[in-house]
Amino acid sequence: MTKLLRGLKVIPGKTPRLGTRKTDNLLGLDSRDDARPLLADSISAMQKLQGRLGAEGERSVLLVIQGMDASGKDGLIRQVFTGVNPQGCSVWSFKAPTSDDYAHDYLRRVSVQLPRRGNIGIFNRSHYEDLVTARVIDVIDDDRLEKRIGHVRNFEKMLNDEGTKVVKVFLHISKDEQLKRLKTRVDKPEKHWKFEPSDLVARKSWDEYERWYEHVMKATSTEWAPWYVIPSDNKWVRDAAVADLLVDTLFEMNPQPPTLEIDPQSIEFEEVLEVN
Repeated sequence: MTKLLRGLKVIPGKTPRLGTRKTDNLLGLDSRDDARPLLADSISAMQKLQGRLGAEGERSVLLVIQGMDASGKDGLIRQVFTGVNPQGCSVWSFKAPTSDDYAHDYLRRVSVQLPRRGNIGIFNRSHYEDLVTARVIDVIDDDRLEKRIGHVRNFEKMLNDEGTKVVKVFLHISKDEQLKRLKTRVDKPEKHWKFEPSDLVARKSWDEYERWYEHVMKATSTEWAPWYVIPSDNKWVRDAAVADLLVDTLFEMNPQPPTLEIDPQSIEFEEVLEVN
């Protein structure tokens, strides 16, 4: 694990205690200018590692992004994945379940959006909405939540066993920072499209969201699908940390492109050209 990520991982079985984690933690960075070259280096490294992952074609990566409203999920995707080969990357944003979603099991809608082998998949919100949000608004009770936690642990273990590395990030912002961002969405016409009245409703349940996120992350942060709590009041810290996490994950996977099954020296291009 890199120096930038130290202390961000949720230890399996340990409560992350969001209230004690600083949302404005700079992670040792001095300024935005300090973070900019780190982000650029990470994106460059990710491009190369993504190419190797695609060439290998055996495994994939799934980045799950969760957080309170206005925590920066869209901005993170835009900043970190700009420059990454779109042919090897997929992004899916999960909204409120539709009537068709409710006609199936809750994991069905995420299952069909999983990344292909050789690709990086990004979930903007995810199956964790069906645990945390569903519990906050009383769609499910405690007993059903515990059952879903078991489902998700098994689901993510299956993905890992089948070659998909799951990495989950919680974008941690303060309540004051959220209010500032929500006001910006109202004050600036070009950001009106981002504002949803439901954000204000959810804000009233801030403590409940934190409570259930803590409970769920404690139970679902595993060695095969860990959670990381990313301080996100400063967007540039958020971007640098998540990009570093992705590079660290891909580097650890160490994807290997296939080698030629014949001796390269035995290929005679003149003959090939004559035949064609």
